[in-house]
Amino acid sequence: MLNDISAVELSLLAVSLLGAGALTGFLAGVFGVGGGALIVPVLYELFRVIGVPEEPRMPLCIGTSLAIIIPTSIRSFNAHRARGAADLQVVRQWAVPVVLGVVAGSLIARYAPADLFKIVFVGVAGVSAVRLLFGRDTWRFGTELPGRAVMRLYGFVIGILSALMGIGGGQLSNLIMTFYGRPIHQAVATSSGLGLLISIPGTLGYIYAGWPVAGAYPDVAALQAPLALGYVSLLGFVLFVPTSIWAAPIGARAAHAMPKRRLEIAFGVFLLIVCVRFLLSLIA
Repeated sequence: MLNDISAVELSLLAVSLLGAGALTGFLAGVFGVGGGALIVPVLYELFRVIGVPEEPRMPLCIGTSLAIIIPTSIRSFNAHRARGAADLQVVRQWAVPVVLGVVAGSLIARYAPADLFKIVFVGVAGVSAVRLLFGRDTWRFGTELPGRAVMRLYGFVIGILSALMGIGGGQLSNLIMTFYGRPIHQAVATSSGLGLLISIPGTLGYIYAGWPVAGAYPDVAALQAPLALGYVSLLGFVLFVPTSIWAAPIGARAAHAMPKRRLEIAFGVFLLIVCVRFLLSLIA
């Protein structure tokens, strides 16, 4: 129960979330991702401690992650755009299909088992990590991005998978752009622009999906403990956002200061670590 947690324990949880928010914002700036791979597991542990039931816990984490990504993505994208690195034409081309994919993914997530989110993430993160760590320039689908029909299909898939994983789409869009010969710096900068296209409709979708579920857990130890609005926790949002906003521009500056290969290796190792973490949780 929430009332059984001491003030010291709550303070430690708050400090941990603030620190995780800073790390999330930094990674959003460096890698052009929203940081959902960090947000979801941290929130999962917090909600477990305060007594949120197992069944709604995972979608609550994902919906909250998407909400947190909104301000982080704004800061990250503005920082990259100021440097002229983002390809706005690609962002505009993906806008509608990404949003449609997010809507579809949010509906799927309403009924999906918790393990599905982890399995999808492991698959995407694993391919991305292999490409970045061991890939060669010859590993390409082409030297130019494909036509509108294929790009729209990519955008739709990015939207669905991002909604299921609670991420800003950076892993997926980075993978696609680099497979078509785009420089990693441009891929990272452009990917940061997808965060808003994914996080805003995704957040609204999880609020809608969780609205009737919240009424089934009226006690303090359930969804009302993290001050939930549907499947979005206002408590988690408030604790993560301040430090993540502050750290995102720092990460963007670090990304542009790093050589291409070093950035690829750093991003690949990051994804590999997260991939292993989810694999272990599936086995356990």
